[in-house]
Amino acid sequence: MLRTITIGSTVSIQGVFVRDLPNGRIAVQVDSEVFSGKPISQKN
Repeated sequence: MLRTITIGSTVSIQGVFVRDLPNGRIAVQVDSEVFSGKPISQKN
């Protein structure tokens, strides 16, 4: 499942969901790199 996270105030990264982290952040994978950040909530 693709998820989008923010790193800092202006950088957004979209990648494949890897796992939830204990501090409320999530990890996503882009190619061979794994990034963690705040998830962007989905709007319905």
